[in-house]
Amino acid sequence: MGDPGQSPSPWSPHGSPPTLSILTLLLLLCGHAYSQCKILRCNAEYVSSTLSLRGGGSPGSLRGGGRGGGVGSSGLCRALRSYALCTRRTARTCRGDLAFHSAVHGIEDLMIQHNCSRQGPTAPPPPRGPVFPGAGPIRASGSPAPDPCDYEGRFSRLHRQPPGFLHCASFGDPHVRTFHHHFHTCRVQGAWPLLDNDFLFVQATSSPVALGANATTTRKLTIIFKNMQECIDQKVYQAEVDNLPAAFEDGSINGGDRPGGSSLSIRTANPGSHVEIRAAYIGTTIIIRQTAGQLSFSIRVAEDVARAFSAEQDLQLCVGGCPPSQRLSRSVRSRRGTITMDTARQLCKEGLPVEDAYFHSCVFDVLISGDPNFTVAAQAALEDARAFLPDLEKLHLFPSDAGVPLSSATLPPPLLSGLFVLWLCIQ
Repeated sequence: MGDPGQSPSPWSPHGSPPTLSILTLLLLLCGHAYSQCKILRCNAEYVSSTLSLRGGGSPGSLRGGGRGGGVGSSGLCRALRSYALCTRRTARTCRGDLAFHSAVHGIEDLMIQHNCSRQGPTAPPPPRGPVFPGAGPIRASGSPAPDPCDYEGRFSRLHRQPPGFLHCASFGDPHVRTFHHHFHTCRVQGAWPLLDNDFLFVQATSSPVALGANATTTRKLTIIFKNMQECIDQKVYQAEVDNLPAAFEDGSINGGDRPGGSSLSIRTANPGSHVEIRAAYIGTTIIIRQTAGQLSFSIRVAEDVARAFSAEQDLQLCVGGCPPSQRLSRSVRSRRGTITMDTARQLCKEGLPVEDAYFHSCVFDVLISGDPNFTVAAQAALEDARAFLPDLEKLHLFPSDAGVPLSSATLPPPLLSGLFVLWLCIQ
């Protein structure tokens, strides 16, 4: 959100045009002059075509007029149509480019805000000159370019505030805490995707906790960090019960030989039971644990990365939770072993004093499995949430808690003038 004390109406005759809401990530990767993806050229041509609409030449002084009206708005619509056309022409080579996907969403936002039709005249091609050469940004003399593989540092430097993050976790039989704070206990036998976006794929494979049981536990985790031109080679991490390696499948412990290879790293805090993977280039940290013969997964991920998925990638347990047909009630009707309800509650209460979703999940797991060690999985999941959640008021979830299912467009984007973003990108 923007500063509540400095929020002029986006339709003010002397203010900036409506925010390019999802173009924030253009800045984060504007140093990526990829050999194939030409999104930087599209960005530069858009800024060039809107220079005549600026008042006094400053990045924030574009006068847009009212919704769908005025010369400035008409000119902006022409520039936006040209911008959209440019992104369509380079779409095939830009899949997986965070700046490209941010631009596409931002263009759509501005066209709606300015009531621009998709069909109509476009802006003339900008003159080729020293201001916007080729496809690369020009930076002021003496101004060092931010590291394109340091998401948090780049975002904070450009926006004077930290980026937004989301948290998801899967643990126990398994219980899934989604990005939007839903808490489900799931059947999900077999392989199911926890995440599937343009930068990251995470799949959990589960099997029944006991013969004939509905409840399952995660026995295998597969994580794919997708190729990102300047930063990393594609890396695959795979863990199974009793095999929690401290390296990727190829034996490496980083992102490879590219300039930003160190922006992906893996380390073990407790060999065989706790691995942490940090992907600084996409603002993501993952923790994998083994307790009580099952694997737990916990992630903190940048908002922009979490929403970078298409309609075909909508089955993600971290996004939509478990499908209704795969959800289990945490009311235990049968159990293994000799552990009683009172004993299970007492065991869980020792490490989970608040009777929230983590506590009830713990009781469910101990009763279903007959294994007191499942208390550790719930306690560790709560501690990960405490470390990863940006808002600790959301730490404890209760049965009455609800949320809105997430789509690629429902996460709140950071608010910053889109043209100012693009102006900074070419300085």
